[in-house]
Amino acid sequence: MLQEMAKKIAWLGHDAFRIDAAKTIYFDPYEISGGPKADLILVSHDHFDHCSPEDVAKIQQEGSILITEKDSAAKLTGDVRILAPGESLELDGVKVEAVPAYNRDKEFHPQRNQWLGFIVEMEGVRIYHAGDTDRIPEMKDFQVDIALLPVSGTYVMTADQAVEAALDIGPKLAIPMHYGAIVGGQEDARKFKEALEGRVKVMILSKT
Repeated sequence: MLQEMAKKIAWLGHDAFRIDAAKTIYFDPYEISGGPKADLILVSHDHFDHCSPEDVAKIQQEGSILITEKDSAAKLTGDVRILAPGESLELDGVKVEAVPAYNRDKEFHPQRNQWLGFIVEMEGVRIYHAGDTDRIPEMKDFQVDIALLPVSGTYVMTADQAVEAALDIGPKLAIPMHYGAIVGGQEDARKFKEALEGRVKVMILSKT
């Protein structure tokens, strides 16, 4: 089940992903060329490289549901649902949980903003998209199978910090993100994978 779901995850660069499962789900679409129309679009926070209305428009259709926080909601149109950390909703068999995402040693993503990471449960698999975050205490309470974790540093966790976060969370599979666009590079993803060898399985995706 986990391996089948992993095959359905496409990395679109930076923090953007698409899941091609029973529902087509996008996370933080940014600088995408298009793609299958979305059933769900999840937007973690309102920075331009995460909340991009022009990219959302490329995949949005009449039935698309957008799930985000209050700041991003003001920039988006259509069926927009607002969640705060700790809240959740279920749509056609897909459960979406909003979880905290914030910085602890920098001010780019303050905890007070209540910006989001997401845990999506579908087809018996729980997938965590961390959004832009540092390693935070709440991660120890997350029960997830697949974790999409930022590794670039500067605005988010470094690769070393992401390793510790992965060990806190204990997923069956971790996938690095937040590199190759604005900050960070392939070496951050490799460092993350190498450090977790024998502890957490890591899959580095090629950009789709």
